[in-house]
Amino acid sequence: MFRLGTRGSPLALTQAGMVRDALMAAHGWDDVEIVVIRTTGDRVQDRALAEIGGKALWTKELDRALLAGEVDACVHSMKDVETLRPDAIAIAAMLPRADVRDRLIGAETIAALPEGATVGTSSPRRAAQVRRLRPDVVTTLFRGNVDTRLGKLAAGEVDATLLAAAGLERLGRHDTGAVIALDVMLPAPAQGAVGIETLADGPARALVAAIDDAATHRAVATERAFLAALRADCHSPVAALAQGEDGGGLLLRAQLLSPDGACSVEGSARGDDPVELGARLAGELLAGAPAVVRDLFG
Repeated sequence: MFRLGTRGSPLALTQAGMVRDALMAAHGWDDVEIVVIRTTGDRVQDRALAEIGGKALWTKELDRALLAGEVDACVHSMKDVETLRPDAIAIAAMLPRADVRDRLIGAETIAALPEGATVGTSSPRRAAQVRRLRPDVVTTLFRGNVDTRLGKLAAGEVDATLLAAAGLERLGRHDTGAVIALDVMLPAPAQGAVGIETLADGPARALVAAIDDAATHRAVATERAFLAALRADCHSPVAALAQGEDGGGLLLRAQLLSPDGACSVEGSARGDDPVELGARLAGELLAGAPAVVRDLFG
């Protein structure tokens, strides 16, 4: 039986179920086994990811299981996958991308937040974007799965929080929070995308490739190329979104910010090749960025 490795959060299990169903439909299989692997990122909830190992905290245990042959493929939220991956592992497929936007829970808009409100988030990007729009707002570390964070909000630990619309939709929380328009807050690179990794030279790669959504894969590859050119890490307040255009080209929009949101640079570029486009826009934004932003990268 084909084995899918995944984290054990409700969202991760839902996404693994989506991949299982897609594989069964594509290949006519009766079942796919879902193997839950507990990650360091799940165990440590009281510190920022950047302080304890970055995005690898979501992937290293899954990578170990894949390389050891304990699973045939691993399911990831692509925004949690570090930009540089082991050569032995390949991103074999991505599911069709869901809503890329963020949702604000606790107020209808960022402008409507009370003076001096506290917003909980574990994302340097979200914290910087909120503070750029509302310098009076205080941001504080807010980790945990969706239910944990919503519970903390309900208990009054913060005035508001931000979550990905895609995750809320996948968990059936269609009415939770107010969607933030893309012209107000660009999302994290790869937000809304579910990826499946396999061994680069194993038989599972071709099996998983059968469920790949090419448009999503190409857009996310562009955003990841942008990150790679910046040498960005989980400390970096970076937003990026690539979208296909009529005629087959790509439009990439991106924003770089200082951690406090006081300084930022944003722009867009068009192209056909994901790697070239991502690298080109990264270079253009860095060249025009204030020193306090430029010094965060490279």
